[in-house]
Amino acid sequence: MTSFRYNDMDFTVEPAPATGQGAGARWDIFRKTPQGAAVCVAAGLFAGLAQDTAESRARALVCSIFPVGIKLIGPDTTHPSWVGDLKIIGPDVGHPNFIYWEKDSASFPA
Repeated sequence: MTSFRYNDMDFTVEPAPATGQGAGARWDIFRKTPQGAAVCVAAGLFAGLAQDTAESRARALVCSIFPVGIKLIGPDTTHPSWVGDLKIIGPDVGHPNFIYWEKDSASFPA
């Protein structure tokens, strides 16, 4: 089991139950909550990879799942944002989205 910290969150990479750490090992990623509980982020990943390789891939996956500082401004479908291997494409709308803060919903004026 290895641990790492990302964006003030603690994660652990552990061998999945019943697979051990041998050639057919799969790996689980857990996040420790502020209350101390362990929450499963992903399970049964990276089959057959060594512990150090699984940990580096787990770090990349965590950075993709829990991105920091992404802002999408539409309409902009020609300039996608990349987070690791994840491609995030902004909304394809013909008019801007207006949010009225005194109401409880977004408005799409014509």
